[in-house]
Amino acid sequence: MSVTVRFWAGARRAAGHSEEQSSARTLHELRTDLVARPELSRVIATSSFLVDGIAYSAEEAMPDDAVVDVLPPFAGG
Repeated sequence: MSVTVRFWAGARRAAGHSEEQSSARTLHELRTDLVARPELSRVIATSSFLVDGIAYSAEEAMPDDAVVDVLPPFAGG
């Protein structure tokens, strides 16, 4: 199982890169893994997540090869 995690805006700055691979099977697992990283903990706490462009529940299994977008709050329109 592998998903691509794409970081946007402040999440990208905090991560230090635009994307990475994860073996998380659910958004809950992914959030837990990401929030454990000190550089990401604050931004992940306020971010939204989309799986292949769709909102998933925290415990719903993500498909293999999914793309997960980490979207921190954005200012403006």
